[in-house]
Amino acid sequence: MGLYKKTAHELHELLAAKEISAAELTADVLKRIDERESEIGAYLEITRDKAQAAAKLVDEKISRGEKISALEGIPCAIKDNICTKGIRTTCASKILENFVPPYDATVVKKLSAQNPVVLGKVNLDEFAMGGSTENSGFHVTKNPHDITRVPGGSSGGSAAAVAAGETIFALGSDTGGSIRQPASFCGVVGLKPTYGRVSRYGLVAYASSLDQIGPITRDVTDCANVLNSIAGHDEMDSTSSAAAVPDFTKSLISDVKGLKIGLPKEYFVKGMDAEVEDAVINATKVFENLGAEIIEISLPHTEFAISTYYLIAPAEAATNLERYDGVSYGARVDGVDVVEMMTNTRSEKFGEEVKRRIMIGNYALSAGYYDAYYLKALKVRTLIQKDFTDAFKNVDVILAPTAPTAAFKIGEMVSDPLKMYLQDVCTVPLNLAGLPGISVPCGFTSQNLPIGFQLIGKALDEATIIRAAFTYEQSQNFSNKVV
Repeated sequence: MGLYKKTAHELHELLAAKEISAAELTADVLKRIDERESEIGAYLEITRDKAQAAAKLVDEKISRGEKISALEGIPCAIKDNICTKGIRTTCASKILENFVPPYDATVVKKLSAQNPVVLGKVNLDEFAMGGSTENSGFHVTKNPHDITRVPGGSSGGSAAAVAAGETIFALGSDTGGSIRQPASFCGVVGLKPTYGRVSRYGLVAYASSLDQIGPITRDVTDCANVLNSIAGHDEMDSTSSAAAVPDFTKSLISDVKGLKIGLPKEYFVKGMDAEVEDAVINATKVFENLGAEIIEISLPHTEFAISTYYLIAPAEAATNLERYDGVSYGARVDGVDVVEMMTNTRSEKFGEEVKRRIMIGNYALSAGYYDAYYLKALKVRTLIQKDFTDAFKNVDVILAPTAPTAAFKIGEMVSDPLKMYLQDVCTVPLNLAGLPGISVPCGFTSQNLPIGFQLIGKALDEATIIRAAFTYEQSQNFSNKVV
C-alpha cells in the first residue's frame, strides 16, 4: 500500500476520514520491516503482537465515531534506553541483555495516552555512548541511504527506522548530538528540546546534566505533534521544568520575516566537508530570501566545547554506571569473591567504548585531578552558556551545520576515538548550555548522502525554531522520501 512512506499527520487524516484502518497501516509498516530490517538492523526488539492489538483498539474507537488524537494509531519506535514496562530495555548492552523494566518512562506514559502503535525498541550505541551506532552490544545499524555507511548515533536505530519506512516516527535521546546528528545523516528531522522540557524519568542515565529525550520524524509538523505529547513538568524528575508548555503546532507558520538569524563563524570548522558547508550557506540564503536577517556572530568558547563535554559526560557516566555491578539486576559473571565477580561482570559485559568513558570519567574525578579537570570543565561550561546568552541579545535563533560531514563509512572512525569525538563539534555546545536545537534536511552530497543544518533557540523557545524550520521546509518542498 505504501502507507509507510507517509508522514504521521497525513496518516492521521486518512485514519480520521476512515480511508484506511490502523490495522492496515500497522500491517503495511510491519511488512516494510520484514522487507528492510535484515539489511538495516534498526530494531533490537519488534513487539508485533502488541502493535497489532493496539491497532485493533484504535480501529474500534474509530468505528464508534470517536475522535482520535494526532498520533493515535500511528506506528512508532522507542530508543532502547527508554524504559518500557514488560518490554526489554537493554541500552544495547550485554550487561542489560535480559532486563525488563517494571515501569514505563514518563515519556512512554505520556505517549501511550495518545494511543500510538508501538512497534518495538530500536538500536543505539551502548548506553548512548557513540556517534555511529557501531558501539551497540548486539549489531551495527546501517544507513538506509547507503548501507555501507553509519546512520549516526547514538539514536541511529531511531533515525534509520524513520528513514527506511520501518516506523513513522521515533523517540531518541540527545546527550551530545545523538538526535540531531543521526537525523542529519539519515535525511530526517530531529529535535532536541531544552534541558528539562521533557522528563528524563525512565531514561537510563548516561550524563544526567546533559541527557534529553526528543522526537525523530519525517517532517517538522510531526516533530511539533510528538513534542506536544511528551513535553511537560514531571514531579518524578527533579530537573523537569515547571514552565508552561505551548501548543507547538501553533508555530507551524510559514513566516520568518524580520527574524534575526545568527551565523556563528566558529561552527564552520577547519576540515568541514565543502559540500556540507555549501549546503548550509545556501540554507542561510533561503532564509534571507524569505525575509530573515542573517547576522554573523561569535561564540568564542566553541573551540573548548569538545574537551569540556568529554570531561563532564564521562565523569557523570562513570558515576551513573557504578550501579551495574552484577548484584541487584542485569548480567552477572561469577568470581571467587564479590570483588572478582564485579570485576568480571563489568569487564566482560561492558563494551570497549563504555569502558573507555568510565576510565576517563573516573580519572577526571579522582583525587588530585578533580580540580584540574572536572571542576575546570564546569567553569568552561559556564563560559559556553554565557556565549549563547550574549548572542541571543542580538539574534532570535542561531543557524549552524549539524555535523561537519555527511554519513561516513562503517569502520572508518571506530578505531580512532578522537576523530569520532570531533564529529560532535557542532552539537555538544547545545547540550552544555541546555538549549533546544532542531536538525532539518537541506540537500545531498554528490554521493547522494543527506546533509542537515540545525537551528538553535533560546531556552524553552522551541516554538521559534519550529517556526523557522517549518518555513524553510515549506519553501524548499524538500522531499524526505523513504529509502
